[in-house]
Amino acid sequence: MFKIIFSDIDGTLLNADRVLSEYTIETIKKLDRKVPFILISSRMPAAMRHLQKMADIADLPLISYNGGLIIVDGKTISSTEITMNILEALHNFNSSLDVHLSLYHKDEWYVPRHDFWAQREINNTKVNPELKSNREVIEKWTSENKGAHKIMAMGEEEKIDKIIDFLEENFPDELHLYRSKPTYVEIAPGSISKLTAIKHLLDNHYRFPLPQSMAFGDNYNDIEMIKGVGMGIAVSNAKPEVLEVAHMVTSHGKEDGVAKSITEILKL
Repeated sequence: MFKIIFSDIDGTLLNADRVLSEYTIETIKKLDRKVPFILISSRMPAAMRHLQKMADIADLPLISYNGGLIIVDGKTISSTEITMNILEALHNFNSSLDVHLSLYHKDEWYVPRHDFWAQREINNTKVNPELKSNREVIEKWTSENKGAHKIMAMGEEEKIDKIIDFLEENFPDELHLYRSKPTYVEIAPGSISKLTAIKHLLDNHYRFPLPQSMAFGDNYNDIEMIKGVGMGIAVSNAKPEVLEVAHMVTSHGKEDGVAKSITEILKL
């Protein structure tokens, strides 16, 4: 029997209005903590908490930044950051391209300007960023001894190609690059993934064996998780590579695919 459920958010859990449907909320509430429902996303924690509140699971752990940050009872139990030398090198390389680089650390989100890309992310996540140039953020975080949990590069397709080529050439083993759209690349530390975070949470907090976990996803950053858990389920709108490795495929993310599968498998 499955003892815990992990679900991605964007493309997987939200309806057409980018919120949780009533049916999804009811389904999560029916689990009633007997089977913890854990949100696992590339989002920052602040962009996940309102969804936890909607589903009445605000007291449960959350895994943000593709596994780079794990929070339990409001405390960080695992944090993996992109080092400042990488951020510095990327900033210098980007000075001629001028691609939008959003920089994230825990609940801090800095944008270099309020442009089309910043507005799109605000609409998607319901969080407002702070305005600070990339150089100012680098100086601030260097003095505070911090790194970036995530860097989001957004811009014209050919400029994103150049960013990816630069990072793959210079930091091949140190980063995960997730290109969810031609105009976006999410940059995360290479040593972590959603699956490493699940294992960390299961080993250090829940003490459940990995085969008793279920996970839902739709995108490239979900592949390892979908393959690695006991029951990896893809929503029907998932990328072909995700559908290929999933143990099962459910309905479209916008059509309550997650809730329908949980109801069916756990006989709620």
